[in-house]
Amino acid sequence: MSMALTCLDTEILTDFGCLPNSPAGFVGKFYSWGLGLIGLVGLLFLIIGGYHILISRGDPSQLQTGKSYITYAIIGILLAVFGFVFIQVIATNILHIPGFS
Repeated sequence: MSMALTCLDTEILTDFGCLPNSPAGFVGKFYSWGLGLIGLVGLLFLIIGGYHILISRGDPSQLQTGKSYITYAIIGILLAVFGFVFIQVIATNILHIPGFS
């Protein structure tokens, strides 16, 4: 006995479940997942960079490797956050796109 999945009027049934059929709703649904993934990868590379610095034992190449991991992880996280803020400001406050409020 299988249960039929019913979607809302603003959604469409796909193999991945119910997805919004408006572009703003579709982007909004997956944008938070993408930001979470970027944050997780950034945190992972911060930890890896710290590990490289801890085990470097004064080796300049290992120390530089750890510093570069940390630097690029922080830059990536900041770009993701500022991209989110930019999208919110442009889409919500300036262009008033429906679905981005």
